[in-house]
Amino acid sequence: MKCLSLKQPWAWLMTNGLKDIENRKWRSNYRGRLLIQASKTWDQEGYDFIQNHLEDSERLLLPERYDFGAIIGVVNMVDCVNHHPSKWFFGPWGFVFEAPRAFQNPIPYKGQLSIFDIPDRVVEGLPIP
Repeated sequence: MKCLSLKQPWAWLMTNGLKDIENRKWRSNYRGRLLIQASKTWDQEGYDFIQNHLEDSERLLLPERYDFGAIIGVVNMVDCVNHHPSKWFFGPWGFVFEAPRAFQNPIPYKGQLSIFDIPDRVVEGLPIP
């Protein structure tokens, strides 16, 4: 199965349905289910942006603890666009995600660059629709 690594808190926002676009400098033709791996890196600048630009009700949804270095959920990648009305789109390319699902039990796994393959044995038994 395919996977994409995201820094926290972006990975959490994505798998919990609060962020529908992932901005990248490169285009992708991939469409379909995509595991989300939370990298071991924290994006403080991104967190500060979230705290300063989201409504109070959205800010309150952020957790106190994040998972790192693990597969934390799955989304469906439905498009790759160069413009989008989402408040999360900044471009130049945006991966459009739907049907996010966070896993209750993250699976420790090292991330990689780009969209990469996860061996079937790693995802066997996961609640992936």
